[in-house]
Amino acid sequence: MNGPPTLRGVEDQPVRLAELTTFRLGGPAGRYVEASSETELVEVVRAADSAGEPLLVVGGGSNLLVADEGFAGTVVRVATTGVVVDSDACGGAMVEVASGEPWDSVVERAIEAEWSGIEALSGIPGSTGATPLQNVGAYGQEVAQTIARVRLLDRSDGTVRTVAAADCAFAYRSSAFRHDPRWVVLAVTFQLRLGAQGAPIRYAELARRLGVDEGARAPARDVRAAVLELRRSKGMILDASDHDTWSAGSFFLNPILDSDDAARLPEDAPRYPVDGRVKTSAAWLVERAGFPRGWGVGPVRVSTKHSLALTNRGGASTAEVVELARTIRAGVRDRFGVLLEPEPQLVGCTL
Repeated sequence: MNGPPTLRGVEDQPVRLAELTTFRLGGPAGRYVEASSETELVEVVRAADSAGEPLLVVGGGSNLLVADEGFAGTVVRVATTGVVVDSDACGGAMVEVASGEPWDSVVERAIEAEWSGIEALSGIPGSTGATPLQNVGAYGQEVAQTIARVRLLDRSDGTVRTVAAADCAFAYRSSAFRHDPRWVVLAVTFQLRLGAQGAPIRYAELARRLGVDEGARAPARDVRAAVLELRRSKGMILDASDHDTWSAGSFFLNPILDSDDAARLPEDAPRYPVDGRVKTSAAWLVERAGFPRGWGVGPVRVSTKHSLALTNRGGASTAEVVELARTIRAGVRDRFGVLLEPEPQLVGCTL
């Protein structure tokens, strides 16, 4: 172990969770630790569990909404780094990435190395360790398509385990690990194809931006550039000067409905078949329920660029975000009979 973990919030001023989240919200941590190696991370988690302390593991903080009261336990920020590259039996790249590596840096490196399969996931904030938890996806790609295995700490017995992708139970924005605090992601291995061309384009908006047909390929560099342009236009690229990016990205998941429930939606509601069910657009529901871009009063509002992002305009509180989310959720339920589910992890607060 390369020295003790960085520890703040005991003798120094307590660390506020607002410093660690893209929402810039959240009260103080009872105790704060930064783990810069996998060994440190495992030791900190085991020690907290052995002592019976509440534990919150934080990566990039881009998918968290933490209560104004903070977290009365140990907060460990995953600051592990490292990328190990090997080849697979088919001549592709097996890329093992430490949990704390910033995700977009991994995508950028893949473009430079001509590894394809994750280029449409450009610009997503947060750490690599978060990607398998919620099966991160955007613009027709999701990490389940390229993850080979995940190395995790099993908090139930303190052992380190490697789980193959087939056993991760990946689904839309979900996995076997997402809602189970038993697991702490230590590293993720991706199996990526070699070549300058990206994977087939599976998202209509992206295909239009690139000027290609859906299902066609485009250079991965061009895909990344197009995705970054699209995300920036929607306030989904972090920018301290742009309050539309003071958020957790999309706050609500796109609902996946049974066919009977989907049939009750208006005829012009978006519908996408998903494993015998129907996915619709949460953004469409939110706007049609009377919550357009920019809606709200005071320091918490719907983004002016994207109707699914709830934003901190400066000086906001978590309680105000929760109240806005509840209002929108109730409005969509009353109008369409659909209960929206939050995408961020809520810590110390509920809708």
